[in-house]
Amino acid sequence: MDDFVRNKLTEWNLRQLIPIFEEHEIDKESLYCLDDQEIADWIPIMGPRSKFKKRLKLLKEQNTENPETVDSSAQVCPSTSDTSDKGKRKLDLQGESSQCQPPTRKQRLANKPGSYSEKIILSDVKDIMSCVRQKIPPQDNKLNMFLTKKICDLKTDKREVVGVFGKTGAGKSSLINAVIEVKNLLPSGDVSACTSVMIKVEANTHNSKYEADIEFITKEEWKDELWFSKNFLGDNADQDDDDYQDIVEKLSALYGEDWKNKSPDDLIDGKYFKEIPEFLLSNEKNLTVETAEELSAKLVRYTRSDPKDGEGKDIKRWYWPLVKCVTIRVPNNDLLKHVTLVDLPGNGDINKNRDEMWKTLVGSCSTVWIVTDRNRAASEPEAWKILKSASSFMGNGGQCQHIHFICTKSDYIAKSNHRSAADVRALILKTNDRAKKEVTEKFSKLNKVKKHFSDESLKVFTVSSDEFLEKTYLYRDDTEIPKLQKFLQDLNDCHSETLNYVSGARGILSLIQGARRRGGADIKTAVYTVLQLKMRDELDKVRKPMKETYLTFEKCLSEGVEKSISSCEKVLKSVIHPNKSGSAFHKTLKCIVEHDGNYKPKKKGKQINLNMKLSSCLTESIDEEFKKTFPNEGERGPFNGVLNSFSLDTKMMREKTENKDVELQLIFLSTEEEQIKTKLNKIIRKRKKTIYSSLTTTIETNMQKCYDDAKKIKGTGTLSKMRETIEKHVLGSRNVMFQKAKDVMLKQLDYLMRDILDDLEKTMQESIELSLKTDGVLIPDVTLELLMVKDHYKKLKGSSDEEPLICAGPPSPAAAQLITN
Repeated sequence: MDDFVRNKLTEWNLRQLIPIFEEHEIDKESLYCLDDQEIADWIPIMGPRSKFKKRLKLLKEQNTENPETVDSSAQVCPSTSDTSDKGKRKLDLQGESSQCQPPTRKQRLANKPGSYSEKIILSDVKDIMSCVRQKIPPQDNKLNMFLTKKICDLKTDKREVVGVFGKTGAGKSSLINAVIEVKNLLPSGDVSACTSVMIKVEANTHNSKYEADIEFITKEEWKDELWFSKNFLGDNADQDDDDYQDIVEKLSALYGEDWKNKSPDDLIDGKYFKEIPEFLLSNEKNLTVETAEELSAKLVRYTRSDPKDGEGKDIKRWYWPLVKCVTIRVPNNDLLKHVTLVDLPGNGDINKNRDEMWKTLVGSCSTVWIVTDRNRAASEPEAWKILKSASSFMGNGGQCQHIHFICTKSDYIAKSNHRSAADVRALILKTNDRAKKEVTEKFSKLNKVKKHFSDESLKVFTVSSDEFLEKTYLYRDDTEIPKLQKFLQDLNDCHSETLNYVSGARGILSLIQGARRRGGADIKTAVYTVLQLKMRDELDKVRKPMKETYLTFEKCLSEGVEKSISSCEKVLKSVIHPNKSGSAFHKTLKCIVEHDGNYKPKKKGKQINLNMKLSSCLTESIDEEFKKTFPNEGERGPFNGVLNSFSLDTKMMREKTENKDVELQLIFLSTEEEQIKTKLNKIIRKRKKTIYSSLTTTIETNMQKCYDDAKKIKGTGTLSKMRETIEKHVLGSRNVMFQKAKDVMLKQLDYLMRDILDDLEKTMQESIELSLKTDGVLIPDVTLELLMVKDHYKKLKGSSDEEPLICAGPPSPAAAQLITN
């Protein structure tokens, strides 16, 4: 047996297997070759066998996906002779000539975020806590029930969403393919994309296949869309109109020529959906293939418009008009394990359900990539229109921390100039720097966007997907694809989630051991009294700023209500009485009404959202204050950081000699404090979106009746009657409508603050009570488990500080042996 196998068994806490592996002369190579039968023969006891199989599987996966983190012998030194000069200059890429030094054992166990060692730690601690949970007696005992619940509440769920915006042809698909280094996953080139389909790309962690789940709109939604489309085409004689052509394209893609002479009821006939029975059954369609190319070929009819030639030219029926969202899962891709890339269309979809999904996805993005051609980055209206229209959904109405303006095709100059390779590279980099400066300057002037984002939230990248793969003129780093990959790697970092889990486990085990200890009643009572007083003071520190926040919002919204009432007639006129002829505006107003106040022209013109227009004075009145109260950026946290600064000072109390008998309980309370703050911050992040959007949602609800009434208007004078209906409703209800929007938001804000304070007080009060007022009799001895978890915790923290191990009695033989080791 070699050192590699011996070290692995030691690292996995399976040292008892070393004699067996020595007997069978297992070295590194034969370790990877072990099959299930051999493992079962050599390790007959289920516990160690299961643990060994799990560790070996993780080791094999890591060796396949990221060999440099497994062991020193797996380090791969890039070749310095891998470049050729086929008319191109040779590039010394990313230090290929540098010497690789294998890491020491200490470095390998340093638990780099997301590393193999960290996976082992998390797996170990989960196993430990599962065993501890089973050891807790089933009696209907308050402490035992509390411990069981705490173990169940330990979680390590992390999912970051990166939204990718950009008009067709901007290079979104090529960018995503290059960043995740999977060729031909998303079709790119001259094929025009269907602007309604959202495509999510994430990791397949279950198998090595390429998979896709296709989610359709409902049959009823499609029928409503058919009725609207047929009526729109019948009322509109201008066949050159963009919206007219959009509807024709959509219906022709699905039905060919059949739609022209058939009613919406006829077009729901099952014969049109024989290949997608899932649509009629309201189910998802699932695809599983071996390669990215196969999946791309199968998906084209669900995600792309009908191309005249090239990919998909032989497809007779296209289903993208029925698709709401496609989720693609890519195997063996570390960049996507905890990150979902979402290729997002612009907002204002004709389908209300798709539009709601769009808002939800945008609101969940922690990062947004806005993709545009570098040569028109600062002047391209579409990219900036996307940023302006979506900023409120991403900022105060979402959780976006980073806006990345990604200028694609940065190598374009190389294809139009005949210079030396060095001169071309220099010119590309100079042009890239100028584009970055222009984009940054333009962003700084967007006052409405700046109400949601600071200058620090913006980063500009100039990328070349082609050069990243071909390396004709640019160094690999020059393409800036590696920078985006590094950003995704950082998003994938589960170190904080793993540390949170291990810290919580350490606290629970400390509580169990502390509760087993008898005596020390006086010191427990004294500490309990101190903590009660401290908690009351700390809760007051949180409660006071919350009350001030409420009063500030109340004042801002009162001003917003007054402004809304006085300006709503002017706002309404700008929407329903624009400077257009009656015939030209007739179809636009009809679309606004049919879509409950929200309409986006297919190509020309700005999106119209009457509900957001009416609520704009209210949202603008609170935007600045809302950003300060619920920041997406920075470490300070909500409510001016008062929640994050909440502390019972248990660490300081542990340092006092007289509190040594309750040190384990204080460790638990310290971890419990961090756990509850993490939980409450997540709750705030989720609910603040609803609070902010409630202003517009309340207006939408109030306006629904007038939209429904206007939809019924037909015949002569339809335009004027629709206007009259809307005006009468808005002007008649303005004194109530805006005040109600204010009241609803303040009520939701009040509920949030009460819930935060109640949850904080209840959780910490219960934890203090059970820590210091309960002496467990039927509680398991977890000396060994606590020692192991403490060791893992120190590795994750990178700390060498030693904490004393306090046993409830003499340590078990196994614990004693481990301590001496």
